[in-house]
Amino acid sequence: MRNLVKNFLLFLLVFLAITALFSLYSAPLTSVQRTDVSTFIGQLNDQQVKTVVVRGAEMDVTLKDGTQETVKKESTESFSEMLRNYQVTPDKIAGVSVDVREQEGVGFWLGAILPILIPFVLIAGFLYFMMRQVQGANSRAMMFGQSRARQIAPQGLKDRVTFKDVAGVKEAKEELQEVVEFLRQPKRFLSLGARIPKGVLLVGPPGTGKTLLARAVAGEANVPFFNISGSEFVEMFVGVGASRVRDLFRKAKRASPCIVFIDELDAVGRQRGAGLGGSNDEREQTLNQILVEMDGFDASTNIIILAATNRPDILDVALLRPGRFDRRVVLDMPDINDREEILKVHAKGKPFAKTVQLRDVAERTPGFTGADLSNLLNEAALLAARRNKKVVEQSEIMEGIERVLLGPERRSHLMDEQEKKITAFHEAGHALVAHELPGADPVRKISIISRGRAAGYTLKLPEKDKYMKSKAEYTAELAMLLAGYEAELAVFNQVTTGASNDLREATRLARRLIMEFGMSDKLGPRTFGEREELIFLGREIHEQRDYSEKVAEAIDAELFRFINEARKTAREIITGMRGTLEMIVQELLRKETLEREEFEALFKDPARAAQTA
Repeated sequence: MRNLVKNFLLFLLVFLAITALFSLYSAPLTSVQRTDVSTFIGQLNDQQVKTVVVRGAEMDVTLKDGTQETVKKESTESFSEMLRNYQVTPDKIAGVSVDVREQEGVGFWLGAILPILIPFVLIAGFLYFMMRQVQGANSRAMMFGQSRARQIAPQGLKDRVTFKDVAGVKEAKEELQEVVEFLRQPKRFLSLGARIPKGVLLVGPPGTGKTLLARAVAGEANVPFFNISGSEFVEMFVGVGASRVRDLFRKAKRASPCIVFIDELDAVGRQRGAGLGGSNDEREQTLNQILVEMDGFDASTNIIILAATNRPDILDVALLRPGRFDRRVVLDMPDINDREEILKVHAKGKPFAKTVQLRDVAERTPGFTGADLSNLLNEAALLAARRNKKVVEQSEIMEGIERVLLGPERRSHLMDEQEKKITAFHEAGHALVAHELPGADPVRKISIISRGRAAGYTLKLPEKDKYMKSKAEYTAELAMLLAGYEAELAVFNQVTTGASNDLREATRLARRLIMEFGMSDKLGPRTFGEREELIFLGREIHEQRDYSEKVAEAIDAELFRFINEARKTAREIITGMRGTLEMIVQELLRKETLEREEFEALFKDPARAAQTA
């Protein structure tokens, strides 16, 4: 409907333009007065006429005083017949110059043809555009099964991504270097009878750079790059996904050598046989077509399929067999050195102060992915702009870490004095227990300023990256989580809802210690329960119990034991160091925020702690 209105307006504008041009052409350049025949005859009788030019039914008259007139006569009678009909004597026209001309030239033909031609042209144009609209609708219907992959040609890579732009993931880049060499020099591999993998599966948590690495492979090999998400294959109509797969591989073969990148492969590559309806049947047909197309590659086909997923455990086994996605490249969370390199990459184009130390930022961001680090520096730049600074300083970056972890500060969330005091004791309890237990991570910052949904927070981060944790570290974590609850109970003889999230996390951690990590002395080194994922709304909704009711009671008993022992540990530290706790609270109420150096300095003043107690 919108296109129809648009075309109608276009026709109207064209018609008005043609009419204006025709009128402009047919109009005289000078102003000429139009006169009737009776007036002209009277002028002849009064001998006022100098010249008369006859063109068909029109006469151009010039009077002796220079005035120009146009007279319209009957087209069927000649000039002399008109004079005889009006009884003009010959002596009246003796001094008049009479010139009789035939109509000719472009003006004659335009005047004769355009009035007939213009309606036909407009009708033909309208019918043509209507046919185009119908054909466009039909072509869009026919294009419904075509691939929606976005192709990036090598000559079109203005912001070309190479391995230099991907910091960290050294092992992954080494694995993919072989793919780059094959795309550059396939004959070197084929001459030795080597078969390059058809499919490479990039596996890693969200934000670790899987898509960026795939683009870097195409940039290094200087080949076309087809990018599509797995969810773009599947539609509500059966057969559309399979048609798009065929069209995608048809385009890829024409552009060979090239790379086809399928992001979020698990959207279409889940295990078959678990469909719950038409849409899942369509997904399975799409997956079958992908498998068939990959089987159709011969040794000389220079097409590499890169796919990314963070759920390799739910992929269909047929996708992972040799000849398909038989090579798996794992992208781990970046360590401290990788984080520093990633920060340097994302720092390009941002003006930093000379005092900025990216190494310190890398130490404060364990568990951050590349996407998190990019977001961190962006938040720091936004903070600096908000404060009207010309450069980004270390303080903005450190505050950006807290914004990424906990959310922005909510200074408008005002607490009364009692709530502020409860929050201070709660956070001081967390920090005190974390400081005293050797297995806990060091406290980096304490604050009673609201961030996100938290009334206050205690930020503790490890000194170095950890890939394994011991039971002692987990029990220290449990005690630290329950320390806020115990501090409120010890000081106010009651607890508030502020500890609800801590209790939830402590319960979840204790259950994992027993059921997943086998750290229960009573139940022994085994796991309990198997989680099965039903493909429905993408959620895990079923857990299979592989233990009896008696064992379930034992698990609950162990859960209570872990929680109670952690509570006891936290309570002993809080009651034994009550003076230090009060001192931390006083500093928090005065400054609202304590950095690591300020917090640790409080433990070097035992006299003050004893006086506070």
